[in-house]
Amino acid sequence: MIHRREKTEHLKSNIKYLIKSRGETQLSLSSAAGLTRTTIYNILGGKVANVQQSTIRKISDFFGVSYEEIETINFEAREVIENNVSPLGNKNPAAVPVLKESLLMQNLGKRIGELATLYPLTFYFGNSCNLIGVRLEHAIPGLNEPGDLLIVQKGSSSDDKEKLVYDRATKKLFITLEPCANSDRLCVIGDILEERFNDHV
Repeated sequence: MIHRREKTEHLKSNIKYLIKSRGETQLSLSSAAGLTRTTIYNILGGKVANVQQSTIRKISDFFGVSYEEIETINFEAREVIENNVSPLGNKNPAAVPVLKESLLMQNLGKRIGELATLYPLTFYFGNSCNLIGVRLEHAIPGLNEPGDLLIVQKGSSSDDKEKLVYDRATKKLFITLEPCANSDRLCVIGDILEERFNDHV
């Protein structure tokens, strides 16, 4: 059984490591996670013996790490090991907020950091940024079933990649390889980087 003091120490060292390794600051963490700078300062300074569960959840969601593990595992040691044995080398996984198809359009203008605090997360190994996961609720005929998850680079539209596009007239998503631009009728969600079939994580 891990004691409360030990959990607080794990939390403190993990926050310090995650801030440094993810290129964040105490300020970016506090503002994006909806916490006061004093809260972060007090945790890192060891002034809080018992951190509220809601605070821990906000911090873990911001970094896209496990809420259960942030108090019990040494992330720095684990990532060093994973980077040495991973076939993907030392790529850090990107935390990707997963939105249901029905919530997609109303959230399209929000920043990824904000979406990551509102919705469940999955992870993507690669060099891309600005990623969202779209959980399909309707089939895309001949291509995807409800429950499939599409990892999309939001806002990008490359000629050589399949793109996820929303048709405002039919209120449906479709996938195209054709060059496509935003218009009164069409909204290009972004390039599809990965498809996960019937992925219910």
